[in-house]
Amino acid sequence: MRWFLVTLLAWTVVACHGHRAHAELTDLPITGRAVRELASFDRVVCRLMQDHDIPGGAVAVAKDGRLLLSRGYGWADVERREPVEPEALFRIASVSKPITALALLVLVQQGRLDLDAKAVDLIGPIRPLDGESIEPALKQITVRQLLHHTAGFDRDASFDPMFPPRQMTTLLEEPINSRSIIGYMLGRPLDFPPGECYAYSNFGYCMLGRILEQVTGEPYDRAVERLVLRPVGITRMRLGKTRLEDRARDEVCYYVPDDRCDRSVFPDVKQAVPIPYGPFYLEAMDSHGGWIASAADLVRLAASVDGTRKPRLLRPETVRLMESRPADIAEDAAAYYGLGWNIRPIGDSANWWHAGSLPGTSSLVVRTHHGLVWAVVLNSRGKDGNKLIGDMDRAMWRAVEQVETWPVR
Repeated sequence: MRWFLVTLLAWTVVACHGHRAHAELTDLPITGRAVRELASFDRVVCRLMQDHDIPGGAVAVAKDGRLLLSRGYGWADVERREPVEPEALFRIASVSKPITALALLVLVQQGRLDLDAKAVDLIGPIRPLDGESIEPALKQITVRQLLHHTAGFDRDASFDPMFPPRQMTTLLEEPINSRSIIGYMLGRPLDFPPGECYAYSNFGYCMLGRILEQVTGEPYDRAVERLVLRPVGITRMRLGKTRLEDRARDEVCYYVPDDRCDRSVFPDVKQAVPIPYGPFYLEAMDSHGGWIASAADLVRLAASVDGTRKPRLLRPETVRLMESRPADIAEDAAAYYGLGWNIRPIGDSANWWHAGSLPGTSSLVVRTHHGLVWAVVLNSRGKDGNKLIGDMDRAMWRAVEQVETWPVR
């Protein structure tokens, strides 16, 4: 494969093997076929990585269903000097949510799931811990409210059980799995009445993963593969693993600034471990943050939702349902969270997007109303994850604006 070298500023990053790797960087590789008309993407991504001290990333871009650009940037493994290849696998964090939502929407259009069904009735044989009774308000939560983040869970008002506080972990086995987390939460009061307002909730999508299992009778990942991934020809996406030694073939290493470590969730690990590899349990995050994927496969998936890329995953009426405005959102709101995606209506269509962030991970996928789809995946979130996500979005829109002629092939 031909490599194109780009000079970036030097930085020091944390090796994925748990000790400091001094990467006095000279030239970083860019892998994949260069596309002259789309050189603006190379420029903005390299500048983004430079500004945020990101070791490696990948970008893919499609127009009208055709993949036009698939590139890897920088290092998949800094210590071993392994470059990111275009099809490298990355943790995609919360970009997992639209994947879960798509699987449920396929069930809706098959007539196997009612969005207004009560969620507690569908999660399967999970009961509150220690003989507690289910909090009455939880029994009113619907599948639709979980998808919309209006179910009553507000991590800012209480806490995020997917990153459990110590007082919660003392009650449960470690590492904590998704079903034990749900059992704990079933006995707790909600932060607000279901349907009253929007509050982004990882836990709500944890519940949706269990609903998908119960309705299909399959493990969560197999249900997603059958309903969503295989129909559109995606075979390499899979659920990620917490431990470094369990990472998938072709998966990158993950990095955090300042060589930070913390206590592991695994009881057999006594020493502090690098933040991406044990202080949180990725396996419990399957349906809200657990997938690993390449940038190109994220683009293939997003372009297949409405049939821009064949085959079509959702019928037109299901796409309209996905894009529909939640009842609590004002009619003049420019954007809102639909069924698994952020939605910005534009004319008769809409832009869809979703971002993801975990220690060591940043991701963004965008589908525009005029036929473009792009994805960016990075193996760090730098020192300010929220700023990085915003800069990722602005950088990619700048790259689009600088394209004078789109390739035709």
